[in-house]
Amino acid sequence: GVAPSDASPDEGVVEDLPLIDEKAVEQLTEGLISHYLPDLQRSKSALQELTQNQVVLLETLEQEISKFKECNSIVDINALFSEAKHYHNKLVNIRNEMMMLHEKTSKLKVSGISI
Repeated sequence: GVAPSDASPDEGVVEDLPLIDEKAVEQLTEGLISHYLPDLQRSKSALQELTQNQVVLLETLEQEISKFKECNSIVDINALFSEAKHYHNKLVNIRNEMMMLHEKTSKLKVSGISI
């Protein structure tokens, strides 16, 4: 069996806990904070800069998107104008044809009357 002299390594630790020096804990804590705080503050400022850059980037993107939307509307307007030109040409052709028909019918009438 296990001899009573083989004490568990954890034995006696519980009794030692109340002996922790609060001043030492405070100094350790302050030491840790002073060690890590500059890094944390640098990280914080880096993150803030990154966030500001992202905001600027988003605003720029929004401006670019609105420019593209304007370009699309300009393309639509151009399409509308070319369509209008096309229909105008058709109307001019129809008018010319009607004038020709009118001339022909009036000639027929004149020749019909002279008979």
